[in-house]
Amino acid sequence: MGTSAHTVKAFDQDLDQLRASIAQMGGLAEAAIADSMRALMQRDIETANRVIADDRKIDALEAEVERNAVQLIALRAPMADDLREVVAALKIAGVVERIGDYAKNIAKRVHLIEHSRDLGPMALLPEMARIVGEMVHNVLDAFAARDFAKAEAVCERDQAVDNFYNSIFRTLLTFMMENSQNITAATHLLFVAKNLERMGDHATNVAEMVYFAATGQHMAERTKGGDMASDQADG
Repeated sequence: MGTSAHTVKAFDQDLDQLRASIAQMGGLAEAAIADSMRALMQRDIETANRVIADDRKIDALEAEVERNAVQLIALRAPMADDLREVVAALKIAGVVERIGDYAKNIAKRVHLIEHSRDLGPMALLPEMARIVGEMVHNVLDAFAARDFAKAEAVCERDQAVDNFYNSIFRTLLTFMMENSQNITAATHLLFVAKNLERMGDHATNVAEMVYFAATGQHMAERTKGGDMASDQADG
């Protein structure tokens, strides 16, 4: 009995460490989203460079989560609910790492638009980024709390992100057609908007993993908002 209790306690401690590492990854990813957007809006090269450099911290944490999750499965042989949570942690770490990559991609655009004039649609980007940042924060809170209802609420916000993207896409196309001198800067902003839209998609993917880990059921199929030129601006 004592050995069994010790094993359960050790497993819980290992799982808590996984959750803590993912929470740390999430905090870094949230900061990267906010900082990359501030760098973009203010043409702040120093902040952009820091976002790009700090992405390595997220990558290192993902590798740590992967090692620990594999070790946990091998040593503890978790069953059912526990196994679902470990596998979810493993997958979520990969998704959060990808969100960090998208923030890094935005930061890389700062160098390219440093001397461009402001375009109207640029004003929509900070609010879009704010919603995405909240989705990332809330979905990782849902994972930590095994709160499937909160995970569902994250999915519901994805439509607002899609609406922002479609609005920005249409407006940027208009700017490009009105003045060919706008094409370069507008294209870079389109990449930024697309990266934000992709982050929202990834947050909903995490929400679906959290829902499954908590309930053992797959979330009901969602109707995805119309995504104009879905892969044209991915990068």
